[in-house]
Amino acid sequence: MSDSTQGYAHPSALVETHELEALLQQPDTILIESNEDILLYDTGHIPGAHHIDWRRDLNDQLTRDYIGPEAFAQLASQHGITPGTTIIFYGDKSNWWAAYALWVFQLLGHTKTKLLNGGRAKWIAEERPLTRALPPIVPSEYPLLPAGSDHEIRAFYEQALLHANSHLPLIDVRSPREFSGEVTHMPEYPQEGVLRGGHIPGARSIPWATASNPDGTFKSADDLRKIYQTDQGMDPDDDVITYCRIGERSSHTWFVLKYLLGFNQVRNYDGSWTEWGNRVRSPIER
Repeated sequence: MSDSTQGYAHPSALVETHELEALLQQPDTILIESNEDILLYDTGHIPGAHHIDWRRDLNDQLTRDYIGPEAFAQLASQHGITPGTTIIFYGDKSNWWAAYALWVFQLLGHTKTKLLNGGRAKWIAEERPLTRALPPIVPSEYPLLPAGSDHEIRAFYEQALLHANSHLPLIDVRSPREFSGEVTHMPEYPQEGVLRGGHIPGARSIPWATASNPDGTFKSADDLRKIYQTDQGMDPDDDVITYCRIGERSSHTWFVLKYLLGFNQVRNYDGSWTEWGNRVRSPIER
């Protein structure tokens, strides 16, 4: 355990940059880069890293949902992944898209996952090597897994509504102006067609980046406990739902609560504001 991970509930869910090379020498370990910028991998990536395009690889191209068991088995097989493979994810934007890929993999049944603390930015800042070479891949035969863990780590509209009506913890991780309803999209991002701005009634505004240091690493356990427990009065036994715009930023907060603070029941509402802000008669606060 490194000094930076002391006090976390599950420190083994994080990998530090100086630990990565040794870990990748272990059998059944693979490194995956997943970014918001899907072209970034081709400009240079950590040697040995595979690429997961979150739009193409993880999302159904017709229905707004994730790929099913057969498509996931095919994707995993193409990357040489087996059910026993430990996957270390990393990416841009302080790992928010890597956390999203990790969450989707868990949703689809592959739970042996970790995050590289600090992601691309920290690796590059430390002047560690990058390459454009693609890693050698020996395809596997990944089996069909049972249906994903929707009930464990994923929330839907009806469950988020029940949380709001029951005054249970809902965390809105978007920017403050998105939360207030002044804007309906992230700053510097295009409008995505949401018809109403605001937030789910009773939701607490805790922007996802609150949990990160300037270098993209996670804040200390003490700092995180202050943010979520001391300042917000939440308890690890609380039933918590996180949400954002499409579930990507809220995956980062889901990871913080589940793995770093040890919350027992945390679900990510991936329909998030693009569903809530467009749904007829959904209640909205500003």
